Amino acid sequence: MIDKQVLNQFKDKKILVTGGTGMIGREVVKILCNVGADVRIVSLDNININEKAQHIQGDLRSFELCKKLTKDVEYVFHIAGIKGSIEVTKKKPASFFVPLLMMNTNILEASRENNVEKLVYTSSIGAYSSAEVFKEGENQEGPPMDMFPGWAKRMAELQIKAYNIQYRMENFAIVRPCNVYGPGDNFDPDNAMVIPSLMYRIYNGEDPVNVWGNGDAIRDFVFSRDVAEGIIQALHYGTNGSFVNLGSGEGYSIKELVETLNKIVDFNYEFDVTKPSGFPRRVMDISLAKEIINYNPSTDLYEGLKETWNWFKNNNDEYLKKKNYFKGDS
Repeated sequence: MIDKQVLNQFKDKKILVTGGTGMIGREVVKILCNVGADVRIVSLDNININEKAQHIQGDLRSFELCKKLTKDVEYVFHIAGIKGSIEVTKKKPASFFVPLLMMNTNILEASRENNVEKLVYTSSIGAYSSAEVFKEGENQEGPPMDMFPGWAKRMAELQIKAYNIQYRMENFAIVRPCNVYGPGDNFDPDNAMVIPSLMYRIYNGEDPVNVWGNGDAIRDFVFSRDVAEGIIQALHYGTNGSFVNLGSGEGYSIKELVETLNKIVDFNYEFDVTKPSGFPRRVMDISLAKEIINYNPSTDLYEGLKETWNWFKNNNDEYLKKKNYFKGDS
């Protein structure tokens, strides 16, 4: 939970949330609208997620649009991005890399030119080099583990660092979330991540549900609302010219994930040991975020999966209304 004194600072503020219809963005919008902020959402999705917010359908690859959107805005939450499975990342790297570079460069530069008071940029765990435990200040020398999306995320981080060096700007914060899940996730069966992919296949009657690997791989799964709270706190407190991690701080095996989901909805499953399990362990160290932005994720895996599943049952076709960067690409 965010301290009430912190939340009250957002009342009546003019705020732009890019990607506000997405999984994390909608939670940020909900929190801000509930405290009386004047929220404007920009997205390519044909979705209205909150009656209290102004919805604008627009493409952040246009610098002129970004200039208009950030004019007279006090705070910017730059959450817009592109999410897809490992496979689609490998097969269609340009569909990640090019739009991300354009969106990030435009919204950051427009915010600087329009003297936005504060901004927070949502980067990704994929910007880290491969490791078992991710900690700020480490795993920075090698290439990012998510090659093309990771480089695009790093370029935006460097853009913010360049502003800091040249213009002495310390009002742009950065967060790196890990494996985020929750209502509004990408449930497109062609490019969904592990949790929405499992839920989609369960809902559509796959029996048994095939899970790649032996289930031993460990990941840090964090609920979208917890990340949204961390992003809001990062904008409020700042991140000291660098970034902070936003994760659950816990490692869950894929087997634990499947078994927990099986407690919520009954389904048959099997682990396919002929398929790769992925990197053995990837967990975030969130001690710095706890220290400097008072980050405190509070949703356990069971409760987060339950809320996500219940939402998906009632909104199982929402993904069809979202912008798909990979549809029609060769």
